[in-house]
Amino acid sequence: MTNYMNTHTAANGRRGRTSKENTRGKRMVVFFPLRLRRLSLNCRNLTGSEEVAECLLSGGAFRVIMAMSQERSACLGLSVLLLLGACIKEAVEGCSCHPAHPQQLFCGAEIVIRAKISGEKIVSPSNSSSPYMKMIQYEIKMIKMFKGFDKAKDIQYVYTPVFSSLCGVKLDSNNKAGYLLSGGMWSDGRITIGQCDLVESWDNLSLSQKKNLNYRYQMGCECRINTCYTVPCASTGENECLWTDWLLDNSLNGEQARQYACIRRSDTTCSWYRGGPPPEKDFLDMTDP
Repeated sequence: MTNYMNTHTAANGRRGRTSKENTRGKRMVVFFPLRLRRLSLNCRNLTGSEEVAECLLSGGAFRVIMAMSQERSACLGLSVLLLLGACIKEAVEGCSCHPAHPQQLFCGAEIVIRAKISGEKIVSPSNSSSPYMKMIQYEIKMIKMFKGFDKAKDIQYVYTPVFSSLCGVKLDSNNKAGYLLSGGMWSDGRITIGQCDLVESWDNLSLSQKKNLNYRYQMGCECRINTCYTVPCASTGENECLWTDWLLDNSLNGEQARQYACIRRSDTTCSWYRGGPPPEKDFLDMTDP
């Protein structure tokens, strides 16, 4: 997900003429941005930074800036702060994650568990009143741990930002739903999860994915998975697997993501491995490791 910032919000928010009764500072808020805007419009077709700077200086921007009084400087500084605040607000309105195969998310996580969500509440640090510092504390019942045995023994809570714009994850805590959860561990021991982690309803996982969590993903953590976006897409080494789901299916949850793991073979090369089909009745495919 790409974030966009609208840079024409606060600076052009107040236009029009001011009466003579207005104070000097108020006239400045209108005159100065409009004056610079007209100068910037005259220079908008130039591409080089040096050409733009020369155009603005020759048009009088330098004289306008140098002529400002201390009062006008304060007004401009406030306008700039408001503009930056608006830009920052726009910047955090989205969460962007780099496309990753489930195995990559598994290998990059500190903790990977299967758990049921039994409750949730909003918590915030004791030294901060900012709403952006608030976290959702999910109470969980851990069913199985796939990774992180050396970091945690029994996990009772996981944490995620309240806002989805900060990559927070919303989980179903009403029906005690089962999830695959992966994430990192803070210095205080708290486990954090987010949209860029491997967080999925357990029922939505394929049988191969559930098997791969046990040991196949871990077997391939030394391998490199290269995402193919366009053709040609060629391997750059023997320790690499080409992930073509996006190229062939226009999806990050295609056949390779749901059925395959990139594992290292005995000759140190890496290649995709597909597990066997679902077992029929009570018979198991003994050739499937």
